[in-house]
Amino acid sequence: MKSDFFRKLQQFDAYPKTLEDFRVKTFSGAAVTLVTAVLMFLLFVAELRYYLATEVHPELFVDTTRGQKMKINVDFSFPRLPCIFLSIDVMDISGEHQIDVDHNLLKKRLGPPDKILADPVKHEIGKKSEADMVDVAATLDPTRCESCYGAETPGLGCCNTCDDVREAYRRKGWAFVNPETMVQCKRDGWSEKLKDQKDEGCQVYGFLEVNKVAGNFHFAPGKSFQQHHVHVHDLQAFGSAKFNLSHTVHRLSFGTEYPGIINPLDGLKVITEDANPEMYQYFVKVVPTVYHKLNGEVLSTNQFSVTKHKKRIGAGGESGLPGIFIMYDLSPMMVQLTETRRSFVHFITSVCAIVGGLFTVAGLVDSMIYHSARALQKKIELGKAT
Repeated sequence: MKSDFFRKLQQFDAYPKTLEDFRVKTFSGAAVTLVTAVLMFLLFVAELRYYLATEVHPELFVDTTRGQKMKINVDFSFPRLPCIFLSIDVMDISGEHQIDVDHNLLKKRLGPPDKILADPVKHEIGKKSEADMVDVAATLDPTRCESCYGAETPGLGCCNTCDDVREAYRRKGWAFVNPETMVQCKRDGWSEKLKDQKDEGCQVYGFLEVNKVAGNFHFAPGKSFQQHHVHVHDLQAFGSAKFNLSHTVHRLSFGTEYPGIINPLDGLKVITEDANPEMYQYFVKVVPTVYHKLNGEVLSTNQFSVTKHKKRIGAGGESGLPGIFIMYDLSPMMVQLTETRRSFVHFITSVCAIVGGLFTVAGLVDSMIYHSARALQKKIELGKAT
């Protein structure tokens, strides 16, 4: 009974076998088999890498987030502009101004091409060195109240350092001229600092925190202040100094970086030999981005695109302030990027398709070669017989 059942079941065998005695092994068949095995292995490895790779799916939404702060990471170097000349200001359309920003940013003095500073000192913007403060404390009365030369204000009635005098003048909207005549600036060595650093460069790095609205920040020479609702930089303190705005953008990003992000300005190097100062403007369109990782971590960040513009200042050029200006605006759309992993079933299906497809094609190629060789051999034998 069982033998009849199995005998009937054998009729459904889609893979009938031939006897070993009727199988013919050929050199061409061996070659096709080896090539097929190598191709199978290579395609399997490629499919495995494709399966293990993370796929990122983008989606587009309207940005409904409000009232957030945005972090701007900066790392710029100015090989021909001393740190003592440089100030950093931030402004936005909400009316908030951050003048001569000093929090979360550092300055590093860089040597000129023919002079190497073995160990450049990091200077926090707006802060005096510790050595200077020790020297002053040792020789001067800490309770003194020195003159601001007519620039006293309710919030700043005493000017005990040259920086205090500059700040008092800034608040009044006065130009800071003739520092050699001011006792504080003589004592702080203002003129000597200008001479010592005139051939140096400067690297500014750190981050800014701004409102999530359109605005701009810029690197420009001179102490900045507001005068009649106009943003002004005082360049008179530097006399006839020339401002070379050659710069390198080591890093500029808006928010936390995520895998695969491209910051279009990173690595940008601009060298100018023009005797006249120039204004460099970068118009940035910031796109809010949310990145979802496989482990469930969510990064709220931004990506951006940029266009550039340059213009000469003075001597036949246009009016303006020499400096590097980054004008940013936010897109109303938000991009959501989600990491996903391809399914294992899809991987198995692809592997089976590779193995089955190559096996079938290889069988056809081997059969074609075998029968062609047989036919050619028969023709040769018939030709000899005649």
